[in-house]
Amino acid sequence: MNEIVDVAAPASGASSALQILLLMTVLSLLPAIALTMTCFTRIIIVFSFLRQALGLPGAPPNQVLTGMALFITAFVMTPTLHRVHDEALAPLMRDEIAATEALSRASKPMADFMIKHTSEDDLLLFHEVARVERPAVREDVSFWVLVPAFALSEVRTAFTMGFLVLVPFLVIDLVVSSVLMAMGMVMLPPALVTLPLKVLVFVLADGWGLVVGSLVRSLA
Repeated sequence: MNEIVDVAAPASGASSALQILLLMTVLSLLPAIALTMTCFTRIIIVFSFLRQALGLPGAPPNQVLTGMALFITAFVMTPTLHRVHDEALAPLMRDEIAATEALSRASKPMADFMIKHTSEDDLLLFHEVARVERPAVREDVSFWVLVPAFALSEVRTAFTMGFLVLVPFLVIDLVVSSVLMAMGMVMLPPALVTLPLKVLVFVLADGWGLVVGSLVRSLA
């Protein structure tokens, strides 16, 4: 009996050490996961385009935009995170499954979210680059192919939305410049007039609500 206990104890200790190592690895990769496997990239890029379109490179500050993007990301990702908790984290904490099984289960909800927002062209690109045969069903795409394809799709979508954000402010810049030239006020910098005008139009149109609402609806 003593021999059996002595043999089982190191195995249990090794299993606990493996779980701790896996947990530390996941925690160290958490910033990368937040950037590449969630909608954070799309949101922060669109916010950057909006700030440039308004002509206010320092307002809102980077900390404010990052904080807003993080909380909006958490809002959008809540259903997916609930699935991760219910299917992977909770059973792991109850010692019903091993750490490797928990990691496999946690990847499924994340993959479902990413595949929903990944374009066919980006999936095809990374399958060709990796020289991997593309599966017949989108849900069977390899996780390691899906992550970079999703990140590229998010950047592409963010730039598309950023362009749509820029257009109205570009029109204001062109109109103000034309009016100033027609009035012969060529020495007056157009930005001096367009800045308060663009801020006024943005506030009256509830610009923040429109931008944030469009972002959330595009990720529904």
